[in-house]
Amino acid sequence: QVQLVESGGGSVQPGGSLKLSCVASGFVADYYSVSWFRQTPGKEREGVSCLGSGDLSTAYEDSVKGRFSISRDTAKNTVYLQMDNLKSEDTATYYCAAGLFTPCGLYYRDRNNYKFWGQGTQVTVSS
Repeated sequence: QVQLVESGGGSVQPGGSLKLSCVASGFVADYYSVSWFRQTPGKEREGVSCLGSGDLSTAYEDSVKGRFSISRDTAKNTVYLQMDNLKSEDTATYYCAAGLFTPCGLYYRDRNNYKFWGQGTQVTVSS
């Protein structure tokens, strides 16, 4: 069964950190570009970060550059999003998605480029 399962969300104070995990099953995630999106109620889902197949490219949304870092553990078929110095505006449901495109920078924002999606994990940043 093909699926992506996110975990690692939670509630933190501003300035805190969280590490999200996206575990893939039923396919080899290393062959795909894997991205993290986030969505808040009433807003469109937006691309946050992308890691290209074979780790040959990365991309970050401007507001998270220098604070978020995307990485992959091929042996575990897992992609991570390390989120540091979290801000209240990072509060959202975070989703991972996998698609067959490259490089990240040109294509990751378009949700139509993804074949698989996870169910999401909630991140709340509040004092």
